[in-house]
This record gives sequence, C-alpha cells and structure tokens, in this order.
Amino acid sequence: MKRGFKAEAERIATDTRLELGLRPTDRLEPIGLARHLEIPVFTMVELSSYRNGGADFCSYFSHSDPDSFSAVTIFLQKYRRIIVHNESHHPNRQASNISHELSHTLLEHAPTAITNSTGHRFWNSEMEQEATWLGAALLVPREGALELARNGATTAEIAAQYGVSEALCSWRIAKTGIPQQLERTKRWYG
Repeated sequence: MKRGFKAEAERIATDTRLELGLRPTDRLEPIGLARHLEIPVFTMVELSSYRNGGADFCSYFSHSDPDSFSAVTIFLQKYRRIIVHNESHHPNRQASNISHELSHTLLEHAPTAITNSTGHRFWNSEMEQEATWLGAALLVPREGALELARNGATTAEIAAQYGVSEALCSWRIAKTGIPQQLERTKRWYG
C-alpha cells in the first residue's frame, strides 16, 4: 500500500461512521451504509430471480463452490453500480464482504475487468489490499476497539459487538497496535 494510505483509510472510516451517526463502539451495518451511498445490494438468489438471470451462477456459488465467491461490484453505467454478495456465507463474513466492496467505492477505485483477455482473473493487489484495510476499519474502528479492550472486553466480545468474525477482529486489533498500547498503559499505571 502506498505511504500514508492506512492513516487516510482510518480518516475515511471515521468520517463515514460519523456521517452515519455512529459512535466508535457502535456496530456499522454494511447494508445501511450501502443504502446511504445509494448502492443497491443483492444476494445471489435475488440476482438469479431478477429477469431469470444468474440461476446457474447462484447454484454454482451457493452449492458447488461456495468459498470461491464472496461479493462483487457490478458497474451498470459509468457511476451506477450494484453489489452482489454470497448469502450462503456466515453473516459476519457477509458484513466483511459487503464492506470490502463498499470500500472500493469510498476509495474511488476505478472499475476493472473481472478477467483479462486470456480469461484469467484480473487482480489488482494494491486496490484489494486497500479495500480490505478500509473495510475492516469501517467495521472495527480502532478507537472503539481500544475503548472496549480498555474496559476488559475480550476479542470475542469485541467481535460480537461489531458483528465480525474473531479472526477479522484479532487481525484488526493486532494491525492497529492496540495490544502494545494497552501494555504501555499497564506499565505506566499498573
């Protein structure tokens, strides 16, 4: 990621959450953020029933290979988009998937093709890393996680508070330096 990106992402997440009227310890509902951004969100089932399109898509990714598809942003026109997500995933993962896709919008990432000319999946690693970081920052704000941890909440309790997996919550807490900050505080006041 480019220099300064993480600080910029933290600001975007904080500003977005404030715009939604959320405190640092409040849960962000990704569908609510999508509504705020005027981005329709569809499940695979909803997509498959829309004009009879996508039934094979839905069946394959729901039953045959459910872990290979999480969510995608589809551009219908230059600035009009929808998000389609895999509703067969656990609700915590769905929140992460949708937040990741919304992060591409908040970061103003340009749309890219899904595959290249040879049919291989196109993957812009930097854009995906940025969306992953911002998506996690939206769901687990550093300030709120720190406050909860200072008040004795475990990682599992923080994850439940924010409606995310323990793995995502642990990753976010570790990457933002919360354990080190708590340890320093304990040394100073302990």
